[in-house]
Amino acid sequence: MIRPLALPLIIAAALSAYAQDSTPRPKGAPPAEPRIPRGKAELKEDDKPAFPPPDQGWDAVRDSLPHGKLELISYESKTVGTTRKLNVYTPPGYSTAQRYPVLYLLHGIGGDESEWQRFANPGNLLDNLIANGKAVPMIIVMPNGRAQKNDRADGDVFKSAPAFATFEKDLLDDVIPTIDARYSTLTDKDHRALAGLSMGGGQSLNFGLSHLDTFSWIGGFSSAPNTKKPEALIPDATALKSARLIWLSCGSKDGLLGISQAMHARLKDLTIPHTWHVTDHAHDAPEWKQALYHFLKQLQFPSTTPPTDKPKP
Repeated sequence: MIRPLALPLIIAAALSAYAQDSTPRPKGAPPAEPRIPRGKAELKEDDKPAFPPPDQGWDAVRDSLPHGKLELISYESKTVGTTRKLNVYTPPGYSTAQRYPVLYLLHGIGGDESEWQRFANPGNLLDNLIANGKAVPMIIVMPNGRAQKNDRADGDVFKSAPAFATFEKDLLDDVIPTIDARYSTLTDKDHRALAGLSMGGGQSLNFGLSHLDTFSWIGGFSSAPNTKKPEALIPDATALKSARLIWLSCGSKDGLLGISQAMHARLKDLTIPHTWHVTDHAHDAPEWKQALYHFLKQLQFPSTTPPTDKPKP
């Protein structure tokens, strides 16, 4: 059952604690992701990095390597009642002769389907990891998590907080069926991941942990106040027994660290295996980029086999 975001006005008010990034941007460019001011987060003993910094050259564009393809596609959203757009990365050598796992990657409250591409270039990160034998080929889908007819990040972006809850239905009923119909995908939960930053991190935890029949790999990066209470998402240890990866990460200088800390504490109390990765970053692009890099390496999907039915176009 699709559950609407509880108390959307209260959550929108909490989200308005963001401070807008004042960095000048090119004319016509989408707004930058709002930033959280440095809070006085109380660090605990295990609030430490789970991984060392990425290897040298981890995000360099290497012309000598095979590269995947990024394309912007449109789909019909029955949920919203309009045509919407999303970005899709297919890995080097993509072929309908085989099927691929899929990562659905969600943006923050000030972003859209292009936000991840603007500061992290996820396809390039994955190209490098695949070439180095540190990640498996996969499809990355970057949709617009603002499920309303005007889904641009215009004006007061916090007023659109309820639309980010509506996206749960759009994702399950419209986005995923579109991707499975158009691309050569593996359609079981063990080959489907969901992750996001800030508002998208909250969405990923809310939707992923509530739909473990759809997603087995779930990641929240610097999750925002839209994240449901840990007790609601994780009622007991058996609820998450089918998850292959639960990822939580945040910067120690992020005013929202407490949200991720509470989720980590709940998982720890219930002795549920998960990844807890805390760096010295704030609520910013460097934090999310390195988190994605490490997350991609953890997506060691089960072995895949060629399709037995007719290849997709």
